[in-house]
Amino acid sequence: MTSENGGEIVLYFDGLCEPRNPGGVATFGVVVYMGKKKIFSEGGLALARPFSDEASNNVAEYSALIRGMSWLIDNGLNRGRVTIRGDSRLVVNQLRGEFKVKARRIVELYHRASELLSQFQDVKVEWVDRSKNSEADLQSRIAYARFLREENRKRS
Repeated sequence: MTSENGGEIVLYFDGLCEPRNPGGVATFGVVVYMGKKKIFSEGGLALARPFSDEASNNVAEYSALIRGMSWLIDNGLNRGRVTIRGDSRLVVNQLRGEFKVKARRIVELYHRASELLSQFQDVKVEWVDRSKNSEADLQSRIAYARFLREENRKRS
């Protein structure tokens, strides 16, 4: 599975923190396309303990980005042209070097994401409107609903 034969790779990422931000449950969503074919999608808990001070939408966004780029690298899809799209202006502009990274929790995730980004040969990072990121958003919402179901099951 290489981008050379299948078309451009596009990674969409999104995150959320519900029912409050910060301090709720942070989840992420990732969707990857090769040309017009979806080749990967996943949602899960972000790199933050639920209902802790570290759980935020920004942590969730970075978690999605890190998971998506890691998957591409693990599958050898970092050698061709890759476009990364997200609706978080903060994350996109930090990765482009246009915004400073100030929050202590984000600094660590930013460095991790930057290290992964450096392993791509031909990559661009783009901001997209939320309406064009609905599949990644859906994955993050499914992950949040799954977390709530599992918590309710534990309490039953």
